[in-house]
Parts: sequence; structure tokens; C-alpha cells
Amino acid sequence: QVQLVESGGGLVQAGGSLRLSCAGSGGTIGIYGMGWFRQAPGKEREFVLAISPTGARTYNVDSVKGRFTISRDNARNTVYLQMNSLKSEDTAIYYCAAGYQFGAADDVKTYNYWGQGTQVTVSS
Repeated sequence: QVQLVESGGGLVQAGGSLRLSCAGSGGTIGIYGMGWFRQAPGKEREFVLAISPTGARTYNVDSVKGRFTISRDNARNTVYLQMNSLKSEDTAIYYCAAGYQFGAADDVKTYNYWGQGTQVTVSS
């Protein structure tokens, strides 16, 4: 069973950038599809980006296309979320997740393990 810990969140001005990290422990993340989700106050958790186990395929929601990038370093057991041109509507808690069966990458039910989340706040 893999444990996931997110880091890198914080307060940033609109237009700025942040890089989130998701470090795995207790097992290798290289066998999992990995996803990033976010949840704003009063809203449901929503899909942001995902990456296949080898990194060959990535998936994203339209609202972050051209601004956010997902990558992974399986040797470091870490997945990254690079966020550029941040907007106030990107404010949320960001969660990473790992899934055995990488079917519907944008579905929370695809994922078996979740981190505790890291807060991202974008001030306008």
C-alpha cells in the first residue's frame, strides 16, 4: 500500500506559478496511474490532470489546458503539478491520487490511494 504526501501549496498572486509535488512512500508509484484533483470550498472534488504509469499519456481538464502540466519521476517516486498563469478560480485544496486500473482518468473511483491535500490560494 502506497502513501502519498503533497507539498508545495501556498499563497500566490494571480498570474503567478506554483509547483506541487506528490511523494510516494511504502511502495513504488511507478505501477500506478497518477492523478491530481482539486476541491474548492462548497464544491465537489474535480479532476485536473492525470498521467499514465510510464508517463507516455497525460490527460487534463479543459480549464487548465496550456497552464498546468503533470509530470512524474518514477526514480524519485514523485509526481509533479506545474501550475502557471494561476487564476483566482484555481484556489482549492489539491490532492494527488494513485490508481491500479487506469481506466477513466477523470473519475475519482479510478483511484485507490489519496494524499491529504495541499492548499493553493490565488489572490486577485
